[in-house]
Amino acid sequence: MCGITGIYYPNKWLNKSETTKKSASTIRHRGPDAEGFFSDDHISLGHVRLSILDTSGGAVQPMFDRSGEYVIVFNGEIFNYLELKQQYFSDDHPWRTTSDTEVLLELYIQQGPKCLDLLRGFFALAIYSKKDSSLFLARDRFGKKPLYYHNNPDGTLAFASELDALLAYQIPRELDKVSVKQYLHFNYIPEPDTILADVRRLPAGNYLQIGPKGHKLTRYYDIPRKPIDRSISYDQACQRLIDLLDESVRDRMVADVPLGSFLSGGIDSSVVVSLATRYTDKLNTFSIGYTDNPFFDETHYAELVAKKLDTRHHVFRLSNDDLHAELDNVLDSISEPFADSSAIPLYILAKKTKQQVTVALSGDGGDELFAGYNKHKAEYALRRANAFRPLARLMLPITRVLPASRNSPAANKVRQVRKFLEGMLLSPQERYWNWAGFLSDEEAASFLLPGGEDRATYENRKKAILKGYREVDSMRDFLLTDIGLVLQGDMLVKVDRMSMANGLEVRSPFLDHRVVEFALSLPDTFKIKGRMGKRIVQDAFRDRLPSEIYDRPKKGFEVPLLDWFRGSLRSRIENIYLSDRFIQEQGLFSPESVKVLKQRLFSSNPGDSVATTWALIVFQHWWKRYAIKS
Repeated sequence: MCGITGIYYPNKWLNKSETTKKSASTIRHRGPDAEGFFSDDHISLGHVRLSILDTSGGAVQPMFDRSGEYVIVFNGEIFNYLELKQQYFSDDHPWRTTSDTEVLLELYIQQGPKCLDLLRGFFALAIYSKKDSSLFLARDRFGKKPLYYHNNPDGTLAFASELDALLAYQIPRELDKVSVKQYLHFNYIPEPDTILADVRRLPAGNYLQIGPKGHKLTRYYDIPRKPIDRSISYDQACQRLIDLLDESVRDRMVADVPLGSFLSGGIDSSVVVSLATRYTDKLNTFSIGYTDNPFFDETHYAELVAKKLDTRHHVFRLSNDDLHAELDNVLDSISEPFADSSAIPLYILAKKTKQQVTVALSGDGGDELFAGYNKHKAEYALRRANAFRPLARLMLPITRVLPASRNSPAANKVRQVRKFLEGMLLSPQERYWNWAGFLSDEEAASFLLPGGEDRATYENRKKAILKGYREVDSMRDFLLTDIGLVLQGDMLVKVDRMSMANGLEVRSPFLDHRVVEFALSLPDTFKIKGRMGKRIVQDAFRDRLPSEIYDRPKKGFEVPLLDWFRGSLRSRIENIYLSDRFIQEQGLFSPESVKVLKQRLFSSNPGDSVATTWALIVFQHWWKRYAIKS
C-alpha cells in the first residue's frame, strides 16, 4: 500500500523532479516507510511506501525491470501474485524480490494491458516505457485505490493518489460548479468528476495510455450482465457464497506485517472475522463504542462475536469529546469535499488500529452487493405496493407537517416514511436519485447563486450515473447503480482516505470480483425476505455466529453533529465558515439560503439542516485550505 505521483511530458522536458518530491511529501501518510523517485527526458515519478509484502529495501519503488526499459510505481496489493508467478513464468526466472510489484511489472511486459484481467486485488499503477516514451495508468475493477489526473492542452499529464499531491504541480484551481451541486445533493462527488474543473479521477476498471501521439482511455472491466441464475437452489447458493468468501478472505490474509480485522458487531464484519480465524491463531479484532449514546453502541455484539470466535479483541470507547478532538485532523485528511460524517469515527478506529497492526480486513461492500440498506428493502417493498399509490398521495401531505430528521428515532421514522411515499410517486430512476441524495436537485440548486450551475452538464452527468438503471423486474440494476455511485463515490473513498491518513491498509473480501459477480447473479429473494436484508449472508453463516447479532436493527454510528453545531462549533459556523461576510466575498453560495439554513439549524426544529450544514463546513474548510478560485 502506497501513494504514487508523477508528471509526463510527451514532447519536451521541463525538470520537475523537485516538484515531484514536493508532491510526494503531501502524501507521506500513505507511505511512511520509504520513498523513491525517478526522472528522465519525459517522466518524473514519485512513490511513498507502506511496506506490506517484501519489506526489504530491494522492493522499494520506482522499480525497474532487468533491462531497465520499464519502470513502475504501484499503490495496492495483488493477492494472487504467487499463482501468476507460477503460471506465467519459468521456474528459473531471475526474480530479484519476493514482492507483488515485480510480478506485476513483468506480467505487464509479457501481456500488456491484458494482464489486468488476471489480477485479483486492488491497485492504482503507473508504468513508463523508455522504449517508446509512453505511460500506462490503470485502476482496479471497483476503484478501491484512487488515481487523480490533470491533462494539459499541450499533452502534459500529471497524476497522483490524492488531489493534494496533484496540486503540487501547479495545476489550475478552478472550481467545477456542477460538481458543487452534485456535492450538495450527495455529500460527495461521483467519479470520474472532481471538485476541480480540469481534474478527473481515472474511472474504476479503466486504463489510460499516454504517448507522444495522444491519450486513449479504455474500460477493461464491467460487471457482467448475465441473466439471473434461477437454476441454483438457495442452499447451493449459501454454500457457494461460503466458498467464495472463504477463498477471498484467505487471499487477503497474506502479509509480511501484523494483520487484524475490524469487527463492528454487524453481519458483514462478523462473517469476515469468522473466516479469517480459520487461517490464524488469535486474530486481532478492533471495534469502537460510543459512551455518550448507548443506543448507537454495538460493542456488545462485537464482543459476543469475538468471544465465540476466540479473537484477541480490542474495544476503543469514544466520547463526544474524543470525536471532537479529531475533527480538524479529519477535515485536513479530506483532499476534496467529502461530507460523510462517519469518516470521523472511522479515522479514530484506523488510528488506534494502526497502533497494533498494519493491515485490517473489513466488511465493506456487503450492503451494496446483498441489499443491506433500508432503501433496498423500501424499493423491494414499493415494487409490490403499486396499488397503494393513491393512498400515498393522501398520506404525503400529513408527513410533510410532522418533524422529520435524523436527530431522533421518531423524527427519523417520519423522514423515512415521507421519502418512501415521495418515491412511490416517482419513476424508478428519479426515485433512486432522490433516495441516494440528501437534498433534492432543486434544493441543491437553491444554495448556489443564480448562474452558478450548468443545468445541461448536470443533467448529462445524472444520465450517465443512471444509464445502467434499466431493469425494473429485478433489483440488480438498483444494486449495480449503488456500486458505481455510493460504493465508489462514498464508501471506498471514506475507507481509503481515513485509513491511509493513518498508514493503515484495509482489505475488503466482499469486493473480490468473483464474489461481486456471484452476488449480482442471484434472485432478489435470496437477498431480501420481508424486512430482512442480506438474507443469504445471514443464513449462510448462521451456525458460525452468535444468535444475538441476528434480528436487530441496523444502527450504524451516529456522530453528534447537532450538539457540536449548537455548542463548540457554533462560533466557527457563524463567524468563519458561514459568516455573512465570507459568503458574500466567496461569491458562490446564496447568502439568503445560507441565512435560512443557519436559522433553521439553531431553531427547535432543525430537520435535515444538520447534514447540509456539515457539507458546507467541510467544503469551506477545504476552500480556505487550498485557495480555490470560483
